[in-house]
Amino acid sequence: MPGPTPRRRPVPGSRALVAVVLLAPLIVGVALWAFAWPAARTAPRDLPLGVAGPPAATAPVQKQLARHAGQFEVHRYADEAAARDAVEQREVYGAVVARPDGPHMLTASAAGPVVAQALEKAAGGPSAQTHAARSTDVVAAPEADPRGAALSSSVLPMAIGGVAAGALVVTAGLRGTRAVVALLGAAALVGVVAAALTDTWLGVLTGDWWAESASFALISLAVSASAAGLGTLLGPAGLGLGAMVMVLFGNPLSGVTSAPEMLPQPLGDIGQWLPPGAGGTLLRSVGFFDGRASDSPVLVLTVWAVAGLVLVTIGGLRKEPGPESDGRAQPNEAQPAVA
Repeated sequence: MPGPTPRRRPVPGSRALVAVVLLAPLIVGVALWAFAWPAARTAPRDLPLGVAGPPAATAPVQKQLARHAGQFEVHRYADEAAARDAVEQREVYGAVVARPDGPHMLTASAAGPVVAQALEKAAGGPSAQTHAARSTDVVAAPEADPRGAALSSSVLPMAIGGVAAGALVVTAGLRGTRAVVALLGAAALVGVVAAALTDTWLGVLTGDWWAESASFALISLAVSASAAGLGTLLGPAGLGLGAMVMVLFGNPLSGVTSAPEMLPQPLGDIGQWLPPGAGGTLLRSVGFFDGRASDSPVLVLTVWAVAGLVLVTIGGLRKEPGPESDGRAQPNEAQPAVA
């Protein structure tokens, strides 16, 4: 008699094949959404803008700005000196000063060349065809990087490098104090190297060298400690989550190529809660504005760094499985006598 029909076993790797086929389009779709959509929708959204001068003189300016409903958050200043000080303090991205000979725009290309161009266009409006609004760049971008491209390009390497440092700590098996020391040491060296490249060599940052180095170090620590903490607790899935948050979402939502207020909301605000966004804002403040308006990004980066170090420390406190925990007798253990 013929024997029982053997069961057909599933082809090895079939589940992995299906996972790859389905996950690859999903990942690409999410990446395109994160990178392409904010870039395609870049426009002013409640962008802080000053208006300076007597009420009667500024009335035409405010009427012109009213045509751009929802694009600008107007701040009133008594005179040009107050408006200029507000631009230097990073309270506003620019200001329109009502002068007898026509409106005059104060901009700060160091805060974002794209923003400065958008402000000049909005202030000129239809009258720009016959009489272009004059402008003064109060805080100009450095000559080595007039478009801010080099500074914008420095955020992604910081995110990738931080995730890589965190992954190295996890894969090397460092735990507890050793992991914390490694993360702190790596971040300090990253700060020195990054400041040497961007300031000393390239000249794309022009602020205090040590403040820039400390800023780069804090950015690196916030990313690497978070990635290492998630990896220590969750393993490879934690490292993947850290990379997704820092690189896939943090970089395109950072607003470093334009400004957080130029991105669709609430994505612009969310980006400032992540290390890449906070780091880009901090670098602009330290590199061009003598550290003004740097308290919020420093706080965000510090919270991420401390939280990551705490997770790394907690992961180190977990008892690693020793040889005695596998349930088998060890060679040096006394064996029971056999009757």
